[in-house]
Amino acid sequence: MSGAGTDSPASSSAAFERCLAVGGVALFPADTVYGLACDPSNRFAVERLYRLKRRRLDKPSAVMFFDVELALAALPELGARTREAMARLLPGAVSLLLPNPGGRFPLACGGDLSTLGLRVPRVPALTEVRWPVLQSSANLAGAPDARRLADVPERLRRAVDIVIDGGELPGTPSSVVDLRRYEDDGSWNVVRPGAVSHDQVAGALGWQFHFEPATYMELMRAEVPLFDRLQDEVAAASGRGARRILELGTGTGETARRLLARHEDAALIGIDLSGRMLATAAGELAQERVQLEARALEDPLPAGPFDLVASALCVHHLDAAAKASLFRRVREVLAPGGRFVLGDVVVPADPADAQTPLTPDYDRPSSVADQLGWLEDAGFLGAHVTWSAGDLAVLAAEVGGGGRHDR
Repeated sequence: MSGAGTDSPASSSAAFERCLAVGGVALFPADTVYGLACDPSNRFAVERLYRLKRRRLDKPSAVMFFDVELALAALPELGARTREAMARLLPGAVSLLLPNPGGRFPLACGGDLSTLGLRVPRVPALTEVRWPVLQSSANLAGAPDARRLADVPERLRRAVDIVIDGGELPGTPSSVVDLRRYEDDGSWNVVRPGAVSHDQVAGALGWQFHFEPATYMELMRAEVPLFDRLQDEVAAASGRGARRILELGTGTGETARRLLARHEDAALIGIDLSGRMLATAAGELAQERVQLEARALEDPLPAGPFDLVASALCVHHLDAAAKASLFRRVREVLAPGGRFVLGDVVVPADPADAQTPLTPDYDRPSSVADQLGWLEDAGFLGAHVTWSAGDLAVLAAEVGGGGRHDR
């Protein structure tokens, strides 16, 4: 079978599917560069595609779908967090490395059945394709990617069974994003930079990208010169004598260490979305006094009552509505007389005071005035600022009904 571009998405999709159904190899336009595709379950077709590229069979390729819902339906073993991440990133110019507990699409996995590469591009010419395909770039192994049909080596163009012309493409290959640990601890990594920037990926997946345990303190002190002062002010605003503490956003344990030193008889529950950060904290804190849990701020909070809830440099990742909701939920788990202390980046009254580097879409600081208002709306008493400097502030508020620890 040989061919050229067809007239409509429906006809292109039908020709593409017919080619793959009989074991053919197709040359087609993705949303980045030109690619080769075949039936991922047909060993003869897969081996032929690899021979055409002069690619070793133990090298993995990606499985491509042209519809996100079809991709999700084909991978039922994936957890809810990973599926949500896929829905936020796809369709788009990213290749995802996913856990593959079901051993799906083994011919695409090369020598590692535990990992599956996945693409869901935006390809107008192939919107009607309902099949998964094994795909690889339309070049010889190690050669430049093809932006135009003319850039595809002639021997490949002559050898394939159908050619679909998509005109000139962007030419930058997809970004490869590793989500294999995302379900467990929210961590991810850009393995190969490409058409989608780090910031765009981070905006979809969340702030954990920046916070690697080994470099966390170096990063924080570089971006927030008053980091240690803020931590000390949070501890000072927490009072003394708390017996049960909840910390929101434990990270590597810097705030928890200060709180436990100040409240000598306290036990602390710390939550953080990153299991890797919590593992570092667990090695730094007294195990008999600490319980650490991987959960997001938007998740239900651990059961109270607590004498103290504290957080440093975490809540600013929530938008306004989520902050207001969190404050209400904190109020519900605090004991009568309990205290909430929040140290964070804020929107300063003078824009010249905004010094802390922020990343669009997932750093979302709010003004002090707004946050004091949300605290009061949540039922807190005496919400006030205990310390501020530039675009950093420490806020404290209490629950009525009696004292649990010294002020």
